[in-house]
Amino acid sequence: MSEPENSARGNRAALLGPAEVRTLAERFGVRPTKQLGQNFVHDGNTVRRIVSAAGVGKGDTVLEVGPGLGSLTLALLDVVDQVVAVEIDPVLANYLPETVADRAPGLVERLRVVEADALRVRPEQLPAVPTALVANLPYNVAVPVLLHLLASLPSIKVSLVMVQAEVADRLAAEPGNRVYGVPSVKAGFFGKVRRAGHVGTQVFWPVPRVESGLVRIDRYAEPPWPMDEAHRRRVFEVIDAAFAQRRKTLRAALSGWAGSPVEAERRLVAAGIDPTARGETLETSAFVRLAATT
Repeated sequence: MSEPENSARGNRAALLGPAEVRTLAERFGVRPTKQLGQNFVHDGNTVRRIVSAAGVGKGDTVLEVGPGLGSLTLALLDVVDQVVAVEIDPVLANYLPETVADRAPGLVERLRVVEADALRVRPEQLPAVPTALVANLPYNVAVPVLLHLLASLPSIKVSLVMVQAEVADRLAAEPGNRVYGVPSVKAGFFGKVRRAGHVGTQVFWPVPRVESGLVRIDRYAEPPWPMDEAHRRRVFEVIDAAFAQRRKTLRAALSGWAGSPVEAERRLVAAGIDPTARGETLETSAFVRLAATT
């Protein structure tokens, strides 16, 4: 969106810097906790880069998980129609509208806050249907939260999440890569996954011990396989079994899932998969074929 168009839609948000983040935390009595994975972004260029990488704009309703003090929220409100912020911390959930009203009074009507656990939030709890997910995910539950939201909210067409760099590598890994595994295959069930950037440690408070990475997932416009919940569960069951003993051949690793090594081999052959292969060599589509065998 161009600058003039953006300005015409309302006041520009005054983004949070290092001093503002600390001031707000002190004012609200917030002490970042490792348990909730709280590291607050305080760099305007970083949050603008995240919004740009997501490609969201006019017409989008963005779901943001863990908005914290509102750094990314303010940058999103500048360009999208609505932000639905899901926050588990009741203090942060309570004060977020106040922060937005103070720093972007012309944009506060675009914000809706839901106090909930993103690992359990359901579509009916949200006040609007999201078209995109843009979030700095809590690093300790990033993958489960991402997969839950992708499964529960098919309306999300684009996801741009910031996660620990190592997790970003795993999500975007290709078959054969040493870090390719369960997160890679399951994320690939929903759409095309790719790395979308790197984020250093110095843009956060408190400063984390690990680097961060951006991952973008574009949901399949025309899904290559059924996306209903029952089918997804069957596929994910096979994926979990294949990687539970990743050093073993699929014939051995899937013997429990299939009932026996002989039955596992039969199903693998029926799906066009070499029984002596390992799970880390297969694309998501192979697991989908395998789940369909009987």
